[in-house]
Amino acid sequence: MTELRNLKPSKFDRIFNGLAKRLTKIGISLAGSQILAVRGRKSGEWRTTPVNPLTLRGERYLVAPRGHTQWVRNMRAAGGGELRLGRRVEPFTAVEVEDGVKPEILRLYLKKWAWEVGRFFDDVDARSSDVRLLEIAPGFPVFRISAQG
Repeated sequence: MTELRNLKPSKFDRIFNGLAKRLTKIGISLAGSQILAVRGRKSGEWRTTPVNPLTLRGERYLVAPRGHTQWVRNMRAAGGGELRLGRRVEPFTAVEVEDGVKPEILRLYLKKWAWEVGRFFDDVDARSSDVRLLEIAPGFPVFRISAQG
């Protein structure tokens, strides 16, 4: 079995994520960031992490720039979660996107948030070809999310 890409957060990442979580919890979003809450696949407890939701042609997406992380595994098991900003809580369902449709999503994600997550993409940026984005697609899970209710 091929090792799935999963970059662990650095000390800087943990500090930045902690700050982003605290700000988002009180209702201050950093460039559109929100808190993703998803139930743990083993514990059933809520797990949270800051994310950058993306809208493309009216569809909303969550991209995992560090790869097949714990929140990705939990999302696959739960099939959804919540996006939180301050007191606002938005429940959603999630469907994982096929690799073949990821290039356009990854390109827009990099255009908007390369300043924050570009280092996780190595030599790939928003100007990379579709072929190159398809090559890296398996290492970057993407979920299409839809509001519940």
